[in-house]
Amino acid sequence: MLRTSLKALAILGGLLAAAPAAQAAEGAAHIPNQGFSFQGPFGVYDRASAQRGFQVYSQVCSACHAMHLMSYRNLRDLGLTEQQVAAIASQVQVQDGPNDEGQMFERPGRPSDRFRSPFPNPQAARAANNGALPPDLSVIAKAREGGANYIYALLTGYGDPPPDVHIAEGMHYNAYFPGHQIAMARPLNPDQVEFADHTPATVENMARDVATFLQWAAEPELELRHSMGIKIIVFLLVLAGLAYAVKRKIWANAH
Repeated sequence: MLRTSLKALAILGGLLAAAPAAQAAEGAAHIPNQGFSFQGPFGVYDRASAQRGFQVYSQVCSACHAMHLMSYRNLRDLGLTEQQVAAIASQVQVQDGPNDEGQMFERPGRPSDRFRSPFPNPQAARAANNGALPPDLSVIAKAREGGANYIYALLTGYGDPPPDVHIAEGMHYNAYFPGHQIAMARPLNPDQVEFADHTPATVENMARDVATFLQWAAEPELELRHSMGIKIIVFLLVLAGLAYAVKRKIWANAH
């Protein structure tokens, strides 16, 4: 029985040791940690970066990717004013209705509207993207292992494939995408957008900003959760101190 258990443990250890080698054989790339401001128990969002990230999304990513779970009014939590949010929403046309005549019609967007989808349905999205369905980005930072770090790596991971790697027609090489072949062409290029605060629009800066925005969209309650966690820890420490003091007092009187 003992010998059987030892054999099982040896086999398990061998499998675990072989896992990194298997990943290396498949060409799986390590996702670097970018040290985002919201990481860690005391992390908070960089509002300026997230606002620039929304600009990158709206001017670049929104041409293919929807964010069905986001409303324009949510942008107020990024520090935008009511007037700015209303102006952003009014730039899109939203289908509404029916009116008194029973007809559907289009109107300027309102802050309460969801982000406008670039395609009317998934079939149209696939037809416009060579059969590939662009994922919704509402919670993409939580849906992908690595979160914002993965998004940054993916957006900056385009390049020429190694000589021994064959890329299928219509696909593109990306060092961090599983399998290294991705249907999405390189989305970011230098100076593709112009930031109002004059931040250089390098690929790295735009990737970092849009990753911050998408992390905020996926976890808008992150700062509140961190703050609540710190308060609970402080409360428990104070409570533990009081309990210890009461215990000392009680046992002191007992003697």
